[in-house]
Amino acid sequence: MRNDSKYVQMTVIMKAMANPTRLFILDMLKEKEQCVCELQAHIGLDMSTVSKHLSVLKQAGIISSRKHNNQVFYSLLCPCVLDFYSCMRKMK
Repeated sequence: MRNDSKYVQMTVIMKAMANPTRLFILDMLKEKEQCVCELQAHIGLDMSTVSKHLSVLKQAGIISSRKHNNQVFYSLLCPCVLDFYSCMRKMK
């Protein structure tokens, strides 16, 4: 098998999504853009842990961030990943 870049990128995305906390973050971001503090309050983990999860999702190209004053807001950059998410929820 060739090391085709499209398969490498898909693997990066799937690895980023292969975590329950990150899936929860994606589920929250499907509704609206949220700041780290909002996500942290819903997830219930340390701010540094939430930031690390967000960093993994951002590096995979799934989410984006923007700064406003002292806060960082995250949004879903690639909503089509939720199609995969929905498909997985239907599987048993």
